[in-house]
Amino acid sequence: MEVNNTIYGVGDRSYKLAGELPGIIKLVNDFYMNMDTLSKAKNIRSMHSKDLSDSKIKLSYFLSGWLGGPKLYAKHFGSINIPMAHKHLKVGIEETEAWLLCMKKSVDNQPYEDTFKLYLMTQLRVPAERIRMLSNNQ
Repeated sequence: MEVNNTIYGVGDRSYKLAGELPGIIKLVNDFYMNMDTLSKAKNIRSMHSKDLSDSKIKLSYFLSGWLGGPKLYAKHFGSINIPMAHKHLKVGIEETEAWLLCMKKSVDNQPYEDTFKLYLMTQLRVPAERIRMLSNNQ
């Protein structure tokens, strides 16, 4: 995708713009902090264990590879199909939008270019919607 003559999603460009692994870890920590504190996220927070340590690592590692960086999730946990990994959860529009709200607040808190923030949120909506669609088809 090209936004304002800047190509995202090619090679490791998005990974680098996200601050590589340290930047992704910061994004993920902010995301889970939002999930812990936003009232609209109460339902999706309840879908996670009390200790978010494993969730933080898994999301950070997933995003690393998803953004074109090292495929850390596959290296440590094996391959993943995001919708199937969440098939045990009841995910509707409310849950999808709560997840995206937590992520948007996290993305907005990062020192990314505005166009990269827009790109990232557009791309993150895709797996979020796929999870919801799988949940609704069960």
